[in-house]
Amino acid sequence: MSLAVEGGIDTRVQIVAIVITLLLFGLVLELVRRRRLVERYALLWMSAAFALLVLAVWRDLLSIGSDALGIIFVLLLHFSVASSRLGDESKILAQEVGRLDEEVRRLRAQLNGGQPARDPVPSSARTSDQ
Repeated sequence: MSLAVEGGIDTRVQIVAIVITLLLFGLVLELVRRRRLVERYALLWMSAAFALLVLAVWRDLLSIGSDALGIIFVLLLHFSVASSRLGDESKILAQEVGRLDEEVRRLRAQLNGGQPARDPVPSSARTSDQ
């Protein structure tokens, strides 16, 4: 009787692990859909979720690897989302700087009577990131 109860618990744990892994797949897809996670990180997370699914299906490997995984995956997902958001914000800021730079150049040209204004910052001093 003890073996039957233990087998039932193992099966329930395995089912819960599979369900949680499928929820992780869904969460990653939803984060990508809402543009909170960029595709390059989504591919990484889909691979991690697939590895977790393999661990959930293969019981012996799950018991060996469960101690090593822990909360690390949740933290990594959080950092991936934060990095995606910061990358998007940096791109928006760079575009805004470029727009403002063009507006300043146009206003300087208008002040000089239509002549292009001399740029106080030589082009060699600018970086290609701007």
